Amino acid sequence: MVKVLGLGDNVCDVYLHTGTMYPGGQAVNFAVYAGQLGAQADFMGVFGGDAVARHVQSTLDEKGVGRSHCRSYPGENGFARVTLVEGDRVFMGSNRGGVLQEHPIYLDQADLDYIAGFDLVHTTNNGFVDSLLPQLSQLPPFVSYDFSYRWNEEDRVERVCPYIDFAFLSCSGLDDVQTQDLCRRLHEKGCGVVTATRGSKGATVFDGSRFYEQSPHLVEPVDTMGAGDSFATAMLTSLLQALEREGRNAWSWESFRSNALPQALDKAAAFSARNCLVHGAFGCGVPVPEELRPRMYEGIQ
Repeated sequence: MVKVLGLGDNVCDVYLHTGTMYPGGQAVNFAVYAGQLGAQADFMGVFGGDAVARHVQSTLDEKGVGRSHCRSYPGENGFARVTLVEGDRVFMGSNRGGVLQEHPIYLDQADLDYIAGFDLVHTTNNGFVDSLLPQLSQLPPFVSYDFSYRWNEEDRVERVCPYIDFAFLSCSGLDDVQTQDLCRRLHEKGCGVVTATRGSKGATVFDGSRFYEQSPHLVEPVDTMGAGDSFATAMLTSLLQALEREGRNAWSWESFRSNALPQALDKAAAFSARNCLVHGAFGCGVPVPEELRPRMYEGIQ
């Protein structure tokens, strides 16, 4: 069975219009989605000591996602403020990771030994883990990184791309030529496979040899929260499952990629579309706890 690790952020997404919070965060979403797709999935990150943290923890336990190497500190867990506009999630600010800012993830030898047992580690621009990428790149797992909209930060590109095998970019505002140029640029910086998602325009993937295009599976969305994470997870899980059948060395064969990538992209589009019919990143909503209610609308005009 494929084994994957989501490394980085965990939050609850606080929906201002309903007073409901849903567990999430890019690394948590990845781990939960991978489990839904048949992988063995763990999450490694930092929790606060509040009701938000407890809800994420209990949800991970319920979903069968391991969290044996997580840390907890007194203080506020990460949360984000969200509303919906015609089914499209809109972020309204956050506490910027809560305790994760003051206590970023570190890796001791036990952690490195643990991570070495996975097939892939997926992390993100929100995980405060960029400094760990050189260490991770020396371990057996593939490393995947989601830049989200921060692919235009040149210092981030320079410090991340040399150490990752897969990059994911959100760039709905770019045209076809700009998207292909961006993918080539990140590949030249060291990243193996670059995937640019563009909303209703679909996705573009560059593996260093050729481009692949994937049209979206269009649905009337209930909630687009997690659409990009679900796409990335399904694509990666499908590729890993194909490699499990063929052997890891198959990744260097262009003939393998030319078959495996289109299949993975179609599965990713289908899974992402289904996920847009779910409230929150993957459901599991609960009323916002009383202790968080005074913070719900801070800074919102």
